Amino acid sequence: MTTEQVEEKVRETLHAVALDRVLAPGDLVEKVLRRRARRRFSQAAGVSVAVAAITAGAVLGFGGGGAAERHRTVPPAVSPAGWQPWESGDAGASERGCLVDGAALYCSGTTYDAAKIDANTGERLWTVKVNREGDGLDHPFAVRDGVVYTYRNHTAQKQPNGDYRGGTDLMAVDADSGDVLWAVEMPQDDRTDQAAMLIDGAVLANTPSVRTMSALDPLTGKEKWRHTWNKGTACQRAVLSGVPYLVCTRDTEEAGDTDVFRLDPATGSARKVVTVPGKQGLVGTSEGRLVLIEAKDLGSEDKRLITVTASGRQTSHTYRVEGGMLAASEIIGDRLISVTDEGKASAYSLTSGKVLWTRPSGVEPSEENQMQSVAAPVVSPGQGVVYFFSPTGDLSGLDLRTGDEVWSSHIEVDDPGPSYGDSAQLLLYEDVLIVRTGGRMESLLPRIAG
Repeated sequence: MTTEQVEEKVRETLHAVALDRVLAPGDLVEKVLRRRARRRFSQAAGVSVAVAAITAGAVLGFGGGGAAERHRTVPPAVSPAGWQPWESGDAGASERGCLVDGAALYCSGTTYDAAKIDANTGERLWTVKVNREGDGLDHPFAVRDGVVYTYRNHTAQKQPNGDYRGGTDLMAVDADSGDVLWAVEMPQDDRTDQAAMLIDGAVLANTPSVRTMSALDPLTGKEKWRHTWNKGTACQRAVLSGVPYLVCTRDTEEAGDTDVFRLDPATGSARKVVTVPGKQGLVGTSEGRLVLIEAKDLGSEDKRLITVTASGRQTSHTYRVEGGMLAASEIIGDRLISVTDEGKASAYSLTSGKVLWTRPSGVEPSEENQMQSVAAPVVSPGQGVVYFFSPTGDLSGLDLRTGDEVWSSHIEVDDPGPSYGDSAQLLLYEDVLIVRTGGRMESLLPRIAG
């Protein structure tokens, strides 16, 4: 049996373990395999991948749905030390979105390109004023070693008509003081997670050209190395255990194959890992695997998902979307958790290719404003509960193993704005939920009976 086969067997065994009321640590599988899987949101080149709303997730001790799991008791939520319920209508600090890191929120808004907020109290700790206007659809995307990484509008002179020329800077901010450490100009206004991501020892950024990724020193912004792909090729980016990968296809509407490359995080040297048949879009990553979807399947009910390991091993499964179009989804460990525009939630195993459960999510998108969607779901590893939030203020929690509803609530929200930037956002601070609509935030502890 090869090393890779042994690792896959370990994964299957760990996922088959069903311990009543006991959940495995968040990174159990990858600790056993001596890996750390990272997942960032990925947008397919030239197409919008319906299931690509991805965030970093925890690997839970998922079981097989036996009798013990069906009758297990969900542990009650536990509040962090020093936390108290809070609300904030602090306009200008969070409209563009937030990121949780430890006991801090790092946000962006219409007045501030970056703001640090105490997750225990909602108190604003420091701010970085916007460069011109805070009109982006972005927010801080990473925090590491005391540095916050985010975006801002690039400084540019006015054009003859009085408007500014569009532009984006990648910016690094000291997490303690709020001082701007450095900023690097990006070649375009792409502020998705494809634009920049953390790798071992560097920040991998789409700069200085649209066909180049550069490794920047995390403390100075100085370039360490760069990799440029050929004209006529489109490459999506992902990170597995600190190592960057490129998923590249011809930049045309014609069908073709997809090449996966590994970039050395220290030097940038490229090595082709595998060629995947068909034109693939990158969905995200799961437990040390790239998750791809063929472009021709984007509009179909049955989608073919392909996982690719670091060594190039491929596994293909069919993913059926039932109950409407996908409104939001998240890869969390081995599972793809999704909710449709009709409010139907599903849990799909990327290892077995099976839909584990489908249930009403308890929330629905806004009927009055189709621009607004439900927030990407989040999971409490300690409870084994997946939470959903709609821009209308509905909240729900489903047992991650069975899909049974274990909690629901409703909060008052501001009228949803006209743009995607005002969409709902759901964050998790340990077991505490932090919900955001526009510039309004509320922090609450779900009261789930033990």
